[in-house]
Amino acid sequence: MEALDKKYLSELEGIKAKIQASAHLEKYLDEEEDDDYKALAAEFEPEIQELYLRVANDHPLQLESFEKELLDDGYEGLYLPKVVGYAVLRGTVDANVKYRQPQDHFREILLDIANSANFEMIKQRIGQSVQIGFALSSDIWITNLVEKISNKRVRSFLESQKSDPLRIASNRAIAFKKYQKQFESLNFLSTEFPKTPGDLKSNYHSLRAFLLYRRDEQYNNESLQKHLLDFISNESIRNNDDYLETMMIIGMFYDLDANAQKEYAKALSSLNADADALKDAFFFKLSSFRDEGIRVTAESDQRMAKLIHEAKIGGNLEDYYTLMELIHTKGYVDEDSIEAVRKYHDQHDGLSEENENLRSSIFTNFQGFLDNLETDSYAEYFQITKTFILYINIFSNQKFNQDVKDLSLRYIKRLIKVYTDKRGRDYQDIKKFVKSTFLDLNFMNEKQLVELFKTKRKKKEA
Repeated sequence: MEALDKKYLSELEGIKAKIQASAHLEKYLDEEEDDDYKALAAEFEPEIQELYLRVANDHPLQLESFEKELLDDGYEGLYLPKVVGYAVLRGTVDANVKYRQPQDHFREILLDIANSANFEMIKQRIGQSVQIGFALSSDIWITNLVEKISNKRVRSFLESQKSDPLRIASNRAIAFKKYQKQFESLNFLSTEFPKTPGDLKSNYHSLRAFLLYRRDEQYNNESLQKHLLDFISNESIRNNDDYLETMMIIGMFYDLDANAQKEYAKALSSLNADADALKDAFFFKLSSFRDEGIRVTAESDQRMAKLIHEAKIGGNLEDYYTLMELIHTKGYVDEDSIEAVRKYHDQHDGLSEENENLRSSIFTNFQGFLDNLETDSYAEYFQITKTFILYINIFSNQKFNQDVKDLSLRYIKRLIKVYTDKRGRDYQDIKKFVKSTFLDLNFMNEKQLVELFKTKRKKKEA
């Protein structure tokens, strides 16, 4: 956690001063009406939110410091309901949908709310967050929290948030997913960069989630450069499986400055003492990323290729990224690229991790093309299918064939929705091409193709 920058602290102090001078606060303190507190929240929470999102974009490691500032009584508990939700969702969960480690920040916020003069107002807006947070926490953690609270009314509220249905893992998973959706448009993730092997072990999942989230180009990651450099150059944590995976995420998805690139290459070289072990671990993790749905783009490959070449690793890992550079530079439809893919593929076992990643990379190119191809450009689909067939023949892989089929079928169905005139030339050209090609590739049989182009009749109303 970083200390909050003075410029943000100054702005927060200015908001606090305006809250204390607000007519809505004066009226609420005099009359203690719910509507007056709601009016106070409506007046100032948007301003706090705007500042919060600026910090989140430019200095995400300062978010917990920002949130702790809001615990000051001068803010009257405003924005704390949102903060409770952020704290609940920052914790990473295991396969049993339970927190991997106790959430101290969540506990600190709840204890402060429990002692707030505005508890009655705040509690109306945090019930669901507390219920989810408690469901993800252990019974011992909840008991220890509640025992620190002397106010019976507050204790009763917190105890009422323990949900028996959410003791069942499947119920927790559904509730947690629904709860996450409420916050999916908000930027609130933060983390701690590990300094020791113990730190890495305990905080790895949080760090991983944070780095994958921040890879989105819309965020400003300049403030992370120092922390990335410190992580990369920290020799004490290198003999750890999680270090390599984190390095891969950094290398593929972050634009490092010149100094960090140099340190990255040096660190990668030090991991290459056992070249086969590094290669095996690297390709296995790369496959895992793809299986997880983490899209490895051309930009990702090119970033990593540059770092690997600078590290002068040599061997199979460098061969793979040399191939990736060729594919992304000349294009996967280029004859040189196709021949290089054939040569590389033939040098490795068909189901090896190297070839699994090669097939995934080629398919990602197919996917990027077809998902962005307009329906009035279907002639380009006819043309690119020739390239698809070349790769299908090179790989001779059932899963690759199925993926290409599903991708093509998705585009064909888009075409059928647009070109509905069965006597029109467009429809006839599409139908003729699909019937011929899908049969040749064993994508579909005659009966399935008839069904594909059959007009679905609407049922007559009774």
